Amino acid sequence: MGNGTVRNFFAGGNTCLGFYSLYNNIIQQKDASRIFVIKGGPGVGKSTFMKYIGNAMLEKGYDIEQHWCSSDNNSLDGVVITKLGVCLLDGTAPHVVDPKTPGAVDEIIHLGDHWNEAQLVKNKAPILNTFKKVSRCFQTAYSSLKEAKIIHDEWASYITESLDFRTINKITHQIIEEIFTNIQRQYEDYQTSRELFAGATTPMGLVNQWPSILQNCKKVVVLRGEPGTGKSAIIQRIITEAKGYGLYTEVFRSSFDPTKFSGVNIPKLKTGVINPFPNDYILDSFMADIVEIDLTAGTIISRLSDYDKEVSECRERFWNSINRAINYIARAKRIHDKLEEYYVPAMDFSKINEMRDRTLQKIIALT
Repeated sequence: MGNGTVRNFFAGGNTCLGFYSLYNNIIQQKDASRIFVIKGGPGVGKSTFMKYIGNAMLEKGYDIEQHWCSSDNNSLDGVVITKLGVCLLDGTAPHVVDPKTPGAVDEIIHLGDHWNEAQLVKNKAPILNTFKKVSRCFQTAYSSLKEAKIIHDEWASYITESLDFRTINKITHQIIEEIFTNIQRQYEDYQTSRELFAGATTPMGLVNQWPSILQNCKKVVVLRGEPGTGKSAIIQRIITEAKGYGLYTEVFRSSFDPTKFSGVNIPKLKTGVINPFPNDYILDSFMADIVEIDLTAGTIISRLSDYDKEVSECRERFWNSINRAINYIARAKRIHDKLEEYYVPAMDFSKINEMRDRTLQKIIALT
């Protein structure tokens, strides 16, 4: 077969509020036939385990979702085989996942059953020290992101003070009217939203998965503009409007500040609206029609020019803080990789491969 499609997301993020988890939204218990929660230490093969099963099901023609790790660009936190309601999850810190309905839906796969414990105990001191160093790097990264948020709020305040809200409201209404033209309201059931992240602050910098997430969209509206121009508020209005029409939405929280919105996908309308971070994101990988809307059109330039110096300083300070956070997340990744030097030699990977193949057969039995 081999004609399944892949959509990529992030379920957790390194944000200005620290590590922020949307893990509960990877799959709902009521929609799941089986959730495999994978436990084990660094380098024991959790991500490889999930990739192998995801690719095997993809080759059989099943659509899959891949949920990537925000602290390691090449590592998976989860895989969902959507049609079967099957999910595999990394259940270790910082996104600890425990079974909610053990046996009926959830099953724990403990890769630690196949390690040489004596070998790990022997290396207890350096392992503890390495974990401590990783934790310190993340603390520093999150301090920098918190600092960036304070600067971002100051930056946004100058822009907001200089806005002509009549223009912003007019633009907002035009976007909403164009999206929901000729749409019939339906009242059969109240549609909820599924919330995830489309991007992340990672060891490799700021990344996002918009082209993958919106691959079925025919139209993508991209909101441009500086902080404070109301991009998140517009997305929130569209989410509310879609719910009012009884339309299911995929909602995306900002990977920098998860109290804000970075995008919404309305599958029924094949339409997405995004506020990418960083906002100068190049849109060269999209198959959809792109409509770019520049909200700086709502700025009163003469008023904003009073704050040219302050805005320029904020911009520089903000990106310095963001880049410092990225550097510490990258440092955490490098140190974390050293943990694998203790765990990998202590693993019996042949036993893990047997467990992986048994799990794959269990999933195939559900088809």
